[in-house]
Amino acid sequence: MPAVGIATGGSNKAYPGNLTLYVTVTCIVAAMGGLIFGYDIGISGGVTSMDSFLSKFFHSVFVKKNDRKSNNQYCQYDSETLTLFTSSLYLAALLSSLVASTVTRTFGRKWSMLFGGVLFCSGAIINGAAKAVWMLILGRILLGFGIGFANQSVPLYLSEMAPYKYRGALNIGFQLSITVGILIANVLNYFFAKIKGGWGWRLSLGGAVVPALIITVGSLVLPDTPNSMIERGRCDEARHQLKRIRGIDDIDEEFNDLVAASDASKQVENPWTNLLKKKYRPHLTMAILIPFFQQLTGINVIMFYAPVLFNTIGFGNDAALMSAVITGVVNVASTVVSIYGVDKWGRRFLFLEGGVQMLICQAVVAAAIGAKFGVNGDPGELPKWYAIVVVLFICIYVAGFAWSWGPLGWLVPSEIFPLEIRSAAQSVNVSVNMLFTFIVAQVFLTMLCHLKFGLFIFFAFFVLLMSIFIFFFLPETKGIPIEEMNQVWKSHWYWKRFVHDSHLPNGKGGVEMKSGGYA
Repeated sequence: MPAVGIATGGSNKAYPGNLTLYVTVTCIVAAMGGLIFGYDIGISGGVTSMDSFLSKFFHSVFVKKNDRKSNNQYCQYDSETLTLFTSSLYLAALLSSLVASTVTRTFGRKWSMLFGGVLFCSGAIINGAAKAVWMLILGRILLGFGIGFANQSVPLYLSEMAPYKYRGALNIGFQLSITVGILIANVLNYFFAKIKGGWGWRLSLGGAVVPALIITVGSLVLPDTPNSMIERGRCDEARHQLKRIRGIDDIDEEFNDLVAASDASKQVENPWTNLLKKKYRPHLTMAILIPFFQQLTGINVIMFYAPVLFNTIGFGNDAALMSAVITGVVNVASTVVSIYGVDKWGRRFLFLEGGVQMLICQAVVAAAIGAKFGVNGDPGELPKWYAIVVVLFICIYVAGFAWSWGPLGWLVPSEIFPLEIRSAAQSVNVSVNMLFTFIVAQVFLTMLCHLKFGLFIFFAFFVLLMSIFIFFFLPETKGIPIEEMNQVWKSHWYWKRFVHDSHLPNGKGGVEMKSGGYA
């Protein structure tokens, strides 16, 4: 492989410390913040394929779906109100993530998680009790506010608590809990859809209270990270906490780097304008392009519209929900693979392998749907083997995403930001993610109606583009302490023109590198 983005930095700095039971437990509890995001992604597509839900709130879609005169499967769910129900959450999450940056920096990571849990809980109650579309959308907005706070704080918390050698695996716990949330939602949708009387959708939507309570209660018992304590002037407590989470007394070097990073960050009057400085060009680029590309893999199309998608390609309602459960299981299992391999094989390998896998699968699925549905959307009679092939390749596609762009889309941005821009940069990361999740959710059903099977080719193009970007521009960050991360950029064939020795006093860590402990 040519030297185009494989720089791993020239630092040999290694902090002592162990993966303690205390850190493991706190990271597992914090990672539960991903449940609320995952549950929502899974639940949305399920309820929008339930006839009782459509009949009550989106009657025109219900009529179109059950119209025996029309055979065009591509356009049966094309409704602006229905997509607003789904996508309003992500617009709210975008807005709240900007506010969450200040809360996370001022009050600490755990309080940002608490606010997220309380807001999500409120939204779930309103949605479960909804009598009209406006109540649904109000509930979705509150859910979105909650997700914005949780997605801002949880990845930072995990990265700051984890020893650098295990940072990848522990951080991916967040993505694992997202996938578990999706799976739980798919299973519940399958059984709730069978409830006589057609009120199962209320249980599906109201059930979001459970993951909300988990993160709310969890945030109350979690300790603060040493980084956050130092940032707020509680240095003695931070030193004690660092000893506890590392399981040793020899923490002076790491602690001093944390303090230095905090002192440097306090010299930054406005982290938002600071982000625009030349020396932060690689950080800002990754904070924007990685979440942008993550959403244009097409994964959210599969995950929160899976039942709708499977119903569209000829599965019945029950079969569509069951197919969504199968993809959910694959999603969880493949994320476990990523936890095992991210600190062994590296970030770049997983990004590139996953990209190739998704590209092949999208081409096959596009060909399969195009061959049967053509451009008029009338498949005629669908043989069983055809349905199995489509589900199989969608599952292989989901697996490719779940051990690459899924977890790494959250891990890599959160581990490259120095402390002085960390909260602001993470807000940019979450905001871009939610903006494009919103856009994709808002236009997907219309695109499916007009692009038809070409929709998969559309996303395949972006998978190819993002794989090229990773190959040339993302250096390997495996096993590198955050304090030394700028050495990675300094030795990279392209980014070294932005980050050079003048930004690294004594040719070493420097202000923006000493982003201690992690982020």
